[in-house]
Amino acid sequence: MKKKILVVEDEEGLRLLYQEELEAEGYEVVTARNGKEAIEKLEVKPDLIILDIVMPVMDGMEALGRILGKDRKIPIILNTSYPGYQQDFMSWAADAYITKSADLEELKRKVRELLEKRKTQ
Repeated sequence: MKKKILVVEDEEGLRLLYQEELEAEGYEVVTARNGKEAIEKLEVKPDLIILDIVMPVMDGMEALGRILGKDRKIPIILNTSYPGYQQDFMSWAADAYITKSADLEELKRKVRELLEKRKTQ
């Protein structure tokens, strides 16, 4: 059974790129444009969430808190264009932090790593 990934990204081009790349890796991908949509899409029971931090309607940090309030077991990768957030990452309850890049290899590697880790727990 395919692992399901929820990609939460307000920039349409990036959202579609992530979807295409992750589907090529064999994952089922569900997308959301902001944190509010992400909360609504938790009903699809994703195996992992890739969450942008800076978004309209509901930002990634508020969405992170709400997601963790519903299900603390879903691995979450924070994904942002702002490397300055990395200094705060350790105080957040996410599983990984990645700075957005045109090279998606780091993101795909982290997705594989977290899904493997979840499988062994």
